Amino acid sequence: MIERDAVLVRSGDPIENVIFPCGGAIAFIVDLPNGQTVATGVVGHEGAIGLTSALGASRSPVTAVVRVPGTVLQMPAAQFLMALRRSPAITSMVQIFTRSLLTQFQHVAACNALHSVEARMARWLLHIHDRTDGSNLLPLTQETMSELLGVRRTTVTHVVSALRASRGLKSNRRGQLEIDRPRLEAVACECYRVMSRRIERIVSQGAAEIHATTARDACQPPGRLSGAGS
Repeated sequence: MIERDAVLVRSGDPIENVIFPCGGAIAFIVDLPNGQTVATGVVGHEGAIGLTSALGASRSPVTAVVRVPGTVLQMPAAQFLMALRRSPAITSMVQIFTRSLLTQFQHVAACNALHSVEARMARWLLHIHDRTDGSNLLPLTQETMSELLGVRRTTVTHVVSALRASRGLKSNRRGQLEIDRPRLEAVACECYRVMSRRIERIVSQGAAEIHATTARDACQPPGRLSGAGS
Protein backbone atom coordinates (compact mmCIF):
# COMPACT_ATOMS: atom_id res chain seq x y z
CA MET A 1 0.00 0.00 0.00
CA ILE A 2 1.32 3.43 -0.94
CA GLU A 3 0.24 6.30 1.27
CA ARG A 4 -1.20 9.64 0.26
CA ASP A 5 1.43 12.25 -0.68
CA ALA A 6 4.12 9.59 -1.23
CA VAL A 7 6.54 10.65 -3.99
CA LEU A 8 7.18 7.74 -6.35
CA VAL A 9 9.73 9.54 -8.50
CA ARG A 10 10.96 13.13 -8.66
CA SER A 11 11.59 15.20 -11.75
CA GLY A 12 15.16 14.61 -12.88
CA ASP A 13 15.54 11.35 -10.94
CA PRO A 14 16.83 8.28 -12.79
CA ILE A 15 13.98 5.96 -13.83
CA GLU A 16 14.92 2.80 -11.97
CA ASN A 17 11.51 1.11 -11.82
CA VAL A 18 8.30 0.95 -13.80
CA ILE A 19 5.39 1.18 -11.36
CA PHE A 20 1.93 -0.24 -12.06
CA PRO A 21 -0.86 1.08 -9.80
CA CYS A 22 -3.48 -1.50 -8.87
CA GLY A 23 -5.66 1.19 -7.32
CA GLY A 24 -5.63 4.79 -6.20
CA ALA A 25 -4.66 7.87 -8.17
CA ILE A 26 -1.22 9.28 -8.94
CA ALA A 27 -0.68 12.81 -10.24
CA PHE A 28 2.06 13.92 -12.60
CA ILE A 29 3.42 17.22 -11.31
CA VAL A 30 5.60 19.74 -13.12
CA ASP A 31 7.94 21.72 -10.85
CA LEU A 32 8.50 25.27 -12.07
CA PRO A 33 11.73 27.25 -11.46
CA ASN A 34 9.92 29.72 -9.16
CA GLY A 35 8.88 26.91 -6.84
CA GLN A 36 5.29 26.63 -8.05
CA THR A 37 3.86 23.27 -9.06
CA VAL A 38 0.99 22.26 -11.31
CA ALA A 39 -0.50 18.91 -12.30
CA THR A 40 -0.45 17.84 -15.93
CA GLY A 41 -2.22 14.50 -15.61
CA VAL A 42 -3.44 11.74 -13.33
CA VAL A 43 -3.26 7.96 -13.72
CA GLY A 44 -4.60 4.94 -11.89
CA HIS A 45 -4.92 1.24 -12.63
CA GLU A 46 -5.08 1.97 -16.37
CA GLY A 47 -1.54 3.27 -16.53
CA ALA A 48 1.99 3.13 -15.22
CA ILE A 49 4.76 5.34 -13.90
CA GLY A 50 8.15 5.35 -15.60
CA LEU A 51 7.05 4.29 -19.08
CA THR A 52 9.12 7.08 -20.62
CA SER A 53 12.02 4.67 -20.11
CA ALA A 54 10.53 2.77 -23.07
CA LEU A 55 11.10 5.90 -25.17
CA GLY A 56 14.76 6.04 -24.24
CA ALA A 57 14.46 8.54 -21.38
CA SER A 58 16.78 7.79 -18.48
CA ARG A 59 15.39 10.42 -16.11
CA SER A 60 11.85 11.30 -15.15
CA PRO A 61 10.48 14.49 -16.75
CA VAL A 62 7.86 14.89 -14.01
CA THR A 63 7.28 14.22 -10.32
CA ALA A 64 4.77 11.45 -9.57
CA VAL A 65 2.84 11.93 -6.31
CA VAL A 66 0.22 9.65 -4.77
CA ARG A 67 -3.05 11.53 -4.31
CA VAL A 68 -5.34 8.60 -3.46
CA PRO A 69 -3.71 5.67 -1.63
CA GLY A 70 -3.59 2.25 -3.27
CA THR A 71 -1.41 -0.75 -3.96
CA VAL A 72 1.20 -0.90 -6.72
CA LEU A 73 3.38 -3.44 -8.46
CA GLN A 74 6.79 -2.56 -9.78
CA MET A 75 9.64 -4.05 -11.74
CA PRO A 76 13.11 -2.79 -12.64
CA ALA A 77 13.06 -0.63 -15.75
CA ALA A 78 15.77 -2.79 -17.36
CA GLN A 79 13.64 -5.93 -16.98
CA PHE A 80 10.60 -4.12 -18.33
CA LEU A 81 12.54 -3.04 -21.42
CA MET A 82 13.64 -6.63 -22.01
CA ALA A 83 10.03 -7.81 -21.81
CA LEU A 84 8.98 -4.96 -24.09
CA ARG A 85 11.42 -6.04 -26.80
CA ARG A 86 10.14 -9.63 -26.68
CA SER A 87 6.41 -8.92 -26.62
CA PRO A 88 4.47 -7.14 -29.38
CA ALA A 89 1.44 -7.12 -27.06
CA ILE A 90 3.30 -5.19 -24.36
CA THR A 91 4.63 -2.80 -26.99
CA SER A 92 1.09 -2.17 -28.21
CA MET A 93 -0.17 -1.56 -24.68
CA VAL A 94 2.62 0.96 -24.05
CA GLN A 95 1.70 2.74 -27.27
CA ILE A 96 -1.98 2.86 -26.29
CA PHE A 97 -1.22 4.27 -22.87
CA THR A 98 1.24 6.80 -24.30
CA ARG A 99 -1.37 8.06 -26.79
CA SER A 100 -4.01 8.34 -24.08
CA LEU A 101 -1.62 10.14 -21.73
CA LEU A 102 -0.60 12.62 -24.44
CA THR A 103 -4.29 13.27 -25.08
CA GLN A 104 -4.76 14.00 -21.38
CA PHE A 105 -1.74 16.34 -21.33
CA GLN A 106 -3.02 18.26 -24.36
CA HIS A 107 -6.50 18.74 -22.92
CA VAL A 108 -5.19 19.76 -19.51
CA ALA A 109 -2.94 22.38 -21.12
CA ALA A 110 -5.84 23.80 -23.14
CA CYS A 111 -8.17 23.68 -20.15
CA ASN A 112 -5.70 25.50 -17.91
CA ALA A 113 -5.51 28.32 -20.46
CA LEU A 114 -9.20 28.70 -21.22
CA HIS A 115 -11.44 27.65 -18.34
CA SER A 116 -12.29 28.90 -14.88
CA VAL A 117 -10.64 27.54 -11.75
CA GLU A 118 -14.04 26.23 -10.58
CA ALA A 119 -14.58 24.23 -13.79
CA ARG A 120 -11.01 22.94 -13.68
CA MET A 121 -11.32 21.82 -10.08
CA ALA A 122 -14.53 19.95 -10.91
CA ARG A 123 -12.72 18.26 -13.79
CA TRP A 124 -9.79 17.15 -11.60
CA LEU A 125 -12.15 15.79 -8.95
CA LEU A 126 -13.98 13.75 -11.60
CA HIS A 127 -10.71 12.40 -13.02
CA ILE A 128 -9.59 11.33 -9.57
CA HIS A 129 -13.00 9.86 -8.71
CA ASP A 130 -12.82 7.75 -11.90
CA ARG A 131 -9.73 6.06 -10.47
CA THR A 132 -11.03 5.32 -6.97
CA ASP A 133 -13.19 2.53 -5.58
CA GLY A 134 -16.35 4.56 -6.18
CA SER A 135 -16.48 6.29 -2.81
CA ASN A 136 -17.70 9.87 -2.93
CA LEU A 137 -15.21 10.76 -0.20
CA LEU A 138 -11.91 11.78 -1.78
CA PRO A 139 -8.85 12.04 0.50
CA LEU A 140 -7.78 15.42 -0.84
CA THR A 141 -6.61 18.44 1.10
CA GLN A 142 -6.83 22.05 -0.02
CA GLU A 143 -3.04 22.01 -0.32
CA THR A 144 -3.34 19.09 -2.74
CA MET A 145 -5.94 20.92 -4.82
CA SER A 146 -3.71 24.01 -4.81
CA GLU A 147 -0.93 21.91 -6.31
CA LEU A 148 -3.23 20.27 -8.86
CA LEU A 149 -4.60 23.60 -10.01
CA GLY A 150 -1.44 25.68 -9.73
CA VAL A 151 -3.18 28.35 -7.63
CA ARG A 152 -2.91 29.73 -4.10
CA ARG A 153 -4.68 27.99 -1.23
CA THR A 154 -6.84 31.08 -0.71
CA THR A 155 -8.12 30.61 -4.26
CA VAL A 156 -8.90 26.97 -3.50
CA THR A 157 -10.88 28.06 -0.42
CA HIS A 158 -13.04 30.33 -2.59
CA VAL A 159 -13.55 27.61 -5.21
CA VAL A 160 -14.51 25.02 -2.60
CA SER A 161 -17.10 27.46 -1.24
CA ALA A 162 -18.48 28.01 -4.75
CA LEU A 163 -18.72 24.27 -5.39
CA ARG A 164 -20.49 23.78 -2.07
CA ALA A 165 -22.94 26.52 -3.02
CA SER A 166 -23.68 24.68 -6.29
CA ARG A 167 -23.83 21.43 -4.27
CA GLY A 168 -21.09 19.80 -6.34
CA LEU A 169 -19.33 19.37 -3.01
CA LYS A 170 -21.40 18.12 -0.10
CA SER A 171 -18.83 18.75 2.58
CA ASN A 172 -15.24 19.79 3.09
CA ARG A 173 -13.96 17.73 5.99
CA ARG A 174 -10.42 17.96 7.21
CA GLY A 175 -8.35 16.14 4.59
CA GLN A 176 -11.41 14.97 2.63
CA LEU A 177 -13.78 16.28 -0.02
CA GLU A 178 -17.23 14.70 -0.39
CA ILE A 179 -18.54 15.07 -3.92
CA ASP A 180 -21.94 14.87 -5.58
CA ARG A 181 -20.87 13.45 -8.93
CA PRO A 182 -23.88 14.43 -11.10
CA ARG A 183 -23.76 18.02 -9.86
CA LEU A 184 -19.99 18.10 -10.24
CA GLU A 185 -20.33 16.95 -13.86
CA ALA A 186 -22.69 19.86 -14.46
CA VAL A 187 -20.06 22.30 -13.17
CA ALA A 188 -17.06 20.79 -14.97
CA CYS A 189 -16.04 22.17 -18.35
CA GLU A 190 -16.54 20.17 -21.52
CA CYS A 191 -12.89 19.05 -21.34
CA TYR A 192 -13.81 16.22 -18.97
CA ARG A 193 -16.35 14.66 -21.33
CA VAL A 194 -14.35 15.26 -24.50
CA MET A 195 -11.13 13.94 -22.95
CA SER A 196 -12.87 10.87 -21.52
CA ARG A 197 -14.47 10.00 -24.85
CA ARG A 198 -11.23 10.40 -26.80
CA ILE A 199 -9.22 8.32 -24.36
CA GLU A 200 -11.91 5.64 -24.32
CA ARG A 201 -11.79 5.53 -28.12
CA ILE A 202 -7.98 5.22 -28.12
CA VAL A 203 -8.11 2.36 -25.62
CA SER A 204 -10.99 0.48 -27.29
CA GLN A 205 -9.47 0.76 -30.77
CA GLY A 206 -6.07 -0.29 -29.46
CA ALA A 207 -7.55 -3.27 -27.60
CA ALA A 208 -9.36 -4.36 -30.77
CA GLU A 209 -6.11 -4.18 -32.75
CA ILE A 210 -4.27 -6.25 -30.14
CA HIS A 211 -7.07 -8.83 -30.14
CA ALA A 212 -7.05 -9.05 -33.94
CA THR A 213 -3.25 -9.42 -34.04
CA THR A 214 -3.27 -12.09 -31.32
CA ALA A 215 -6.03 -14.03 -33.08
CA ARG A 216 -4.19 -13.82 -36.42
CA ASP A 217 -0.93 -15.02 -34.90
CA ALA A 218 -2.70 -17.89 -33.16
CA CYS A 219 -4.01 -19.09 -36.53
CA GLN A 220 -0.56 -19.25 -38.12
CA PRO A 221 0.70 -22.83 -38.74
CA PRO A 222 3.57 -23.84 -36.44
CA GLY A 223 6.96 -22.85 -37.82
CA ARG A 224 5.44 -20.44 -40.33
CA LEU A 225 5.75 -16.66 -40.01
CA SER A 226 3.14 -14.39 -41.50
CA GLY A 227 4.44 -12.88 -44.74
CA ALA A 228 7.49 -15.17 -44.90
CA GLY A 229 8.44 -16.76 -48.21
CA SER A 230 8.09 -20.53 -48.69
